[in-house]
Amino acid sequence: MSVNSSWIILVIAGLFEVVWAIGIKYTQGFTRLGPSIFTLVSMGISFYLLSKATVVLPIGTAYGVWVGIGALGAAVVGILFLNESANPARIFFLSLLLVAVIGLKFTSE
Repeated sequence: MSVNSSWIILVIAGLFEVVWAIGIKYTQGFTRLGPSIFTLVSMGISFYLLSKATVVLPIGTAYGVWVGIGALGAAVVGILFLNESANPARIFFLSLLLVAVIGLKFTSE
């Protein structure tokens, strides 16, 4: 597997992390079967793709980027679709998270 394909797989893994992070909200503590199954399947896909990306990418970089994509994506979905706060301080810190993810990408080996 090439470095470029590993990065693509890692980004997809991060997007699945956003899906399961948002999905957790709808499981109501894993008491609702449909959302719980959807969330667990999304988790499995996300972890599997992360593990595939780490075959080539350094674990510290891959994990940091994966978590960053998940956290940033979940926050953006929360702001855009779940009526969560979009105050200037929150936007500033989310921007810093984006800079960190991009920085990890460009400083990886």
